[in-house]
Amino acid sequence: MKVRIELQKDLNEPYAVIYTGRIDNEVSELAARLGESQKDNFFVLRQDEKYVVVKPQEIYMARFEENQVVLYGRGETYTSKLRLYEIENQLGSDFLRISKTTLVNLKQIDSVESSFGGTMALKLKNGGKDYISRKYLPAFKKYLGI
Repeated sequence: MKVRIELQKDLNEPYAVIYTGRIDNEVSELAARLGESQKDNFFVLRQDEKYVVVKPQEIYMARFEENQVVLYGRGETYTSKLRLYEIENQLGSDFLRISKTTLVNLKQIDSVESSFGGTMALKLKNGGKDYISRKYLPAFKKYLGI
């Protein structure tokens, strides 16, 4: 991919244009990354009997459990009425699906090790653990550069 940056003193904020012959995954992901504004993004989640405001970077993992989406923070657990794919669309590029039911914050990964049946075990900085399924393993390895 070719990249060109032009300085224009009359612009107050960056403006990006993508020229392409076709729209594929790479172009779609690039457009999403350029367009996302995570500092303004937040979730209103249920914690016990109250609702709290949580920023995406405070979420370590989101998982579909017992007919609801459960989100894990540093030491907190939240629930959401949103579906997992809706949360995935709002979380941004720091999150990756590692199984049909789980999303993880890539910046909160502590370690990864090989496991049974061609999967990998993932440990998060908050102590949370999960397995990366074989279907989602290629994208995860691409992220790690292995």
